[in-house]
Amino acid sequence: MLALPAAAAAYAFLVLKHDPTLVNLAGRLSPPSLAHPLGTDHLGRDVLTRLLLGARQTVGYGLLALIAAVAIGVPLGIWAGFKGGLADRILMRIADAFLSFPDTIVAIVLTGLLGAGIENLLLAILVVKWVSYARLARSTVLTERGKDYILMARINGLRPGRIMTKHLLPHLIGHVLVLASLDLGKIILLISSLSYIGLGAQPPAPEWGAMLNEARPYFQAQPSLMVYPGLMIVFVVLLMGLLGDYWRDKFDVRKEVRP
Repeated sequence: MLALPAAAAAYAFLVLKHDPTLVNLAGRLSPPSLAHPLGTDHLGRDVLTRLLLGARQTVGYGLLALIAAVAIGVPLGIWAGFKGGLADRILMRIADAFLSFPDTIVAIVLTGLLGAGIENLLLAILVVKWVSYARLARSTVLTERGKDYILMARINGLRPGRIMTKHLLPHLIGHVLVLASLDLGKIILLISSLSYIGLGAQPPAPEWGAMLNEARPYFQAQPSLMVYPGLMIVFVVLLMGLLGDYWRDKFDVRKEVRP
């Protein structure tokens, strides 16, 4: 199921011949046809091409931000939980400060300060999301570090870095996969919603939220221009929820994984 959006984006890139940004006012708002299976938008651009290439903008950039958040948050959380002390307290106070505000509000404020654009939006999402993975990793390490196998590893002279990567990191994989699957759906919604209000991807980029915004004035004349990207967002977010359920059952992770 996860391969479907990737296959659609690859198909659009390799097979579809329409330029997603090419304006053709003579063919604007045309109905579905063999040349344009889903019709054209208000500027005569092929809707199907923009819809499929939008997966690279919405899902691709969301996945990139998620990977960066995991790559930063998990090592910091493992290190803070294993070492403890002042560094742990400082990291947790920073995390508490971010968690005291809703993710969406922080992302909107940061994007507004940095300026509209997909790069600044991804940076804002990274600043918001790394905290969850740091706290998740720290809580798991605090549970595991006092167990016998960790004590035996220390007695046998294993270096702290080896203990963290070999013994502690495997306990996090299932929890991180479950949380990441759910978070990816939230990030996709965040990218789409902020692009919808003009803070994310900028025209003429074929991003689903931006496509919704561009189609608003033409909803009565051609409602499908808003229906198609909306359905894509709903489909991918539901897919991420199903994927999270799959990982939770596979790794026998309790339902609530957020620390």
